[in-house]
Amino acid sequence: MPTPTPSSPSAANAASTASTASTANAASTIELNISGMTCASCAARIEKKLNKHDGVQAQVNYATEKATITGGTDALDADAFIATVEKTGYGAELIPDASAPGSQAPQDAMAEAELDSLRRRLIVSAVLAVPVIALAMVPAWQFDYWGWVSLALTLPVVLWAGWPFHKATWQNLRHGSVTMDTLISLGTSSALLWSLVALIFGSAGDAGMRHGFDFTVSRGDGLSHIYLEVAAGVITFILLGRYFEKRSKRTAGSALRALLDLGASEVTVLRDGSETTISIDELAVGDEFVVRDGEKIATDGVIISGHSTIDTSMLSGESIPVEAGPEDSVAGATINVGGGKLVVRATKVGADTQLAQMAKMVEDAQSGKASAQRLADKISGIFVPIVIGVSVLTLIAWLLIDGDWAAAFTAAVAVLIIACPCALGLATPTALLVGTGRGAQMGVLIKGPEVLEQSRGIDRVVLDKTGTVTTGVMELADVITAEGVNRDEVLHLAGSLEHESEHPIGRAIARAAADKRADDSRSLSEVTEFESIRSAGVRGVVDGRQVAVGKPSLADNEDLGALQQPFVDAQKQGHTALAVLVDGSPAAVLTVADQVKDTSAAAIQQFQELGIETMLLTGDNQAVADTVAAEVGIDHVKAEVMPEDKVAVIEEYQAQGYQVAMVGDGINDAPALAQADLGMAMGTGTDVAMESADITLVRGDLRAATDAIRLSRRTLGTIKGNLFWAFAYNTAALPLAALGLLNPMLAGAAMALSSVFVVSNSLRLRGFESTADTD
Repeated sequence: MPTPTPSSPSAANAASTASTASTANAASTIELNISGMTCASCAARIEKKLNKHDGVQAQVNYATEKATITGGTDALDADAFIATVEKTGYGAELIPDASAPGSQAPQDAMAEAELDSLRRRLIVSAVLAVPVIALAMVPAWQFDYWGWVSLALTLPVVLWAGWPFHKATWQNLRHGSVTMDTLISLGTSSALLWSLVALIFGSAGDAGMRHGFDFTVSRGDGLSHIYLEVAAGVITFILLGRYFEKRSKRTAGSALRALLDLGASEVTVLRDGSETTISIDELAVGDEFVVRDGEKIATDGVIISGHSTIDTSMLSGESIPVEAGPEDSVAGATINVGGGKLVVRATKVGADTQLAQMAKMVEDAQSGKASAQRLADKISGIFVPIVIGVSVLTLIAWLLIDGDWAAAFTAAVAVLIIACPCALGLATPTALLVGTGRGAQMGVLIKGPEVLEQSRGIDRVVLDKTGTVTTGVMELADVITAEGVNRDEVLHLAGSLEHESEHPIGRAIARAAADKRADDSRSLSEVTEFESIRSAGVRGVVDGRQVAVGKPSLADNEDLGALQQPFVDAQKQGHTALAVLVDGSPAAVLTVADQVKDTSAAAIQQFQELGIETMLLTGDNQAVADTVAAEVGIDHVKAEVMPEDKVAVIEEYQAQGYQVAMVGDGINDAPALAQADLGMAMGTGTDVAMESADITLVRGDLRAATDAIRLSRRTLGTIKGNLFWAFAYNTAALPLAALGLLNPMLAGAAMALSSVFVVSNSLRLRGFESTADTD
């Protein structure tokens, strides 16, 4: 397949275009945080209601819990949209400008409040449900009137802890739909109500009532048995699954927050010839500000005076800082690492900066990523109407055939009770717990169930270079000496000189020289008359000898003699080549490069064995990219790309029908990680990348990416198997309930065995092996 080559504007033009669009649409686009959604059908319902407003187009995303509403050039009435959402049965809150400080606070507060509420319900229900289940399953513990104690413990579980399910059921029924919530509410409510009837009007509340173990299929007295353990257990298990899902979704906006936190909070501006520190919010286009060594550049601008080296890895991913001087453009949040003082004139501020545009790309990609609707909801949409229909038909049939109202209602309610999915409550959370736990042991952190769905069909993986395929650290690759020159001696001289430099390449040389001399930088010699020559290199006196390290321009007539060809060859391979001059004569050529990780080639081979094609996508130069790709066996290469170009490449793949995974570690990878069907971030990289990704690979081994895909597929398969058997049990037992042959103890035992099977099946994931362990 040919490598996609989407046409993208330059970084400057892209930022300018995005900035213009952002400005033009600012007044006609608003975003709302939505609370209370329990499934994808909730999002669709809200979206339909919002789109009934004249002249607007609304999109509601269940994964990010946001509604984006666009209209004409007139300002939109946020209050009207909020009122519509609330009338539909959900909560809504206006999101301020994403680029404004503190813009994430309301969203964070709403999400945290929901998570806290769910956590409280889970803890209370678990504490109360355990004794209820224990009393029902162990006859020896069933004391006199134990059923009434179980009722007292179950009531708060069903009515308070399970309230979100009942509320969602009512909302869904009002709109003519059923989901997993409907099944939960219907089953637990039926179990509670029938148990209450049995306790009050039947013999279940008598002093000597016991639940024994009678595993026979026979007609029973429905008013002598209670099903409180069903109600309490299902609510607790489902809450457990919802809690893990909500906790994973809590990080959906963390990438945006982490990106915005990268920017400077204060800036030193020049006002009337003096320096004044102000908040970044007060900075305006045209202001001149100072950036000293080690400081972040406050916003996008143009250098007015000064020379230094800028770490632009945030945007380009390239590990080597670039030199900058007057008239050069710089981007906000990049770092001055070259030791020089810069004066910069601001050209863009706020939402117009490249940093804000990167955050917007991440947000757009997250909002546009289709959320996988819960498997249980899909099945429930078919199963619930069938259960209700069978229950109604059972009631009618018994009345017509037998005429016994008690028997008819017993059978009808039994259908609803047996349909309540005990094992279903365990199906997803247990597989997730075991699968994600095993992944964590292998250094693979999976964020949530949607991730498993996304990993299933991956057939293309796009790889960042620096820090992903390579170590991301500049290291000395080779020392090529002139005839008669001692290798260790010339490295010592060059390393001593570069030890005075702050440049990453200089540090790599100094580190290599120090390692040669007892792994101690103090073993390097003193340097006098040190001088840094802009765009050329460094020079000074080491051990009484004149030493210079840098470009050939440091030599007379730029002639390296016999070392000229090795210098050129190193550059063709994508390495950084430096000439070493000792007392004015070419003594050696040093080559510095970002080294390929030892395990990268094996990882690429494993991707290919899984039927997944690989592509190297990097902001580094083409020669470096080609060299790295050839060394590890990557199929396709695209180099010298900006963050928006990476997103464009992934979108091109997706448009061709491919399921794309992205593996990266840098800030510049965040938009692409969010856009990909499956984003995987190296745990050795930046927080922004990890927040944007679906999976974090804790160890710096690319083989963890193949482990992640294999483990995700295995876990998803386990969940599907669990769901099948959970529903198969319910389906098989329905005819017994409808015929009035539902023996409560047989049903309880079957429920227990179904749950044991689900747990045992999930525990098999503990045997999943990492490819790193088997090599």
